[in-house]
Amino acid sequence: MITLHKIDQLRRQVALWRQAGQRIALVPTMGNLHTGHLRLVDRARQLADRVIATIFVNPLQFGQGEDFESYPRTLEDDSQKLEEYATDLLFAPAVSEVYQRPQTEQTIVRVPGLSDILCGQFRPGHFAGVATVVCKLFNMAQPDVAVFGEKDYQQLMVIRRMVEDLQIPVQIEGMATVREADGLAMSSRNGYLTVEERAKAPVVYQVLTQTAEALQAGDQDFKSLEESAWNSLENAGLRPDYFQIRRAQDLQSPDKEEKDLVILAAAYLGAARLIDNKTVTNR
Repeated sequence: MITLHKIDQLRRQVALWRQAGQRIALVPTMGNLHTGHLRLVDRARQLADRVIATIFVNPLQFGQGEDFESYPRTLEDDSQKLEEYATDLLFAPAVSEVYQRPQTEQTIVRVPGLSDILCGQFRPGHFAGVATVVCKLFNMAQPDVAVFGEKDYQQLMVIRRMVEDLQIPVQIEGMATVREADGLAMSSRNGYLTVEERAKAPVVYQVLTQTAEALQAGDQDFKSLEESAWNSLENAGLRPDYFQIRRAQDLQSPDKEEKDLVILAAAYLGAARLIDNKTVTNR
């Protein structure tokens, strides 16, 4: 596996693969890799001749008081995992390589509408930071396809909209959420959970599943379902930011006739902010 830290080095290597007529896949991450990330690498290998993984803890998507400084940085261990999964190239740039200007002077990519609801309401500027860094990584690596997990459903939608609106020639591939045996969505931040909190954490997926079953059984009282789910999370000791039923295609509030729904939740458990979702299709 090639490991690079400079944009010009990355571009030279990509150019060589392009000259050989090879298809390139990109897997952007912030590191501290788990099985979910590695499944993305596996999928990327199926879609392309060459796989590039990026590890970059992006300061632009962290708000004031969030965990940018404490976010786990495990580059040596991550590198070993990626090599075991036959990754062709690891790109791990410094912040100064990605952002040559102060953040207050940085050009920003913002996807309106999708970026300001749900997680965007509670983390102002977060999705602008995500869209900006992903756009930059696309420009740096020039992949044919990029693979993202569906655990952050809203993030995936923001990236899809950005690619569509800016006419970026990258295929966006979404991968189903990878879960622990008890249903907890795998996340780099799960390491923040204490042993006691870890035992409680699967309640998020349990409540999502119960809500999905109610919807599939014909319950259309969305507000009542949301309130019941909120109470269940609070009673389990979590501090919800939101629990919402939305239209799957655009995250807007659904009407009673909507067939394609997504249930989205975000809640704090100790220091960890857990996010998860479940799609529901009624035909």
